[in-house]
Amino acid sequence: MFTAQAATTWLTKFGDAIATNKAYLSDLDTPIGDGDHGNNMARGMTAVQAALATQTDADLTTVFKTVAMALISKVGGASGPLYGTAFLEMAKASKAGTTDLPTLLAAALAGIEKRGGAQAGDKTMLDVWVPVVAAVQADKLDATVIATAVDSTKPMIAKKGRASYLGERAIGHLDPGAVSSGYLFTALLETEAQA
Repeated sequence: MFTAQAATTWLTKFGDAIATNKAYLSDLDTPIGDGDHGNNMARGMTAVQAALATQTDADLTTVFKTVAMALISKVGGASGPLYGTAFLEMAKASKAGTTDLPTLLAAALAGIEKRGGAQAGDKTMLDVWVPVVAAVQADKLDATVIATAVDSTKPMIAKKGRASYLGERAIGHLDPGAVSSGYLFTALLETEAQA
């Protein structure tokens, strides 16, 4: 069972990772995007942490919905709607009574796929989400799964987003959304390890 407290811990850790790596994420985004992924995500996660700090007795659905709304309203580009949709779908699933993490993450993944219209292999955050959610469902998520998924985006040609305009010039660059998703799931691993 995934609790509101676990979700809050998870997202606080994710916010800390984004704050620490803000410049790196924007540097990754500079050659293949707008160069603002780190700043955008940091602004969003600062808003998330501030919003969560006011939720003293929130249930799981409220935590996820709070996160979704903060990300959608504060993060520019594609990342806000995509991350926001992921947490909105988790809020819907938890409201329907789901508290197991594999089902919650599967709902989030389905939301990202539908919203972004991308698939694994397109050099997007999905290249991390797809293998990670599969690993969670098989109870085999570890740091290696996450790192391998993030690194898999380096040799890919981007088929979605601004990076897709670069064609083969996007090869050799990590996808910034995949890297920030890596931080999200690393924070989840750390949260689960503390449970």
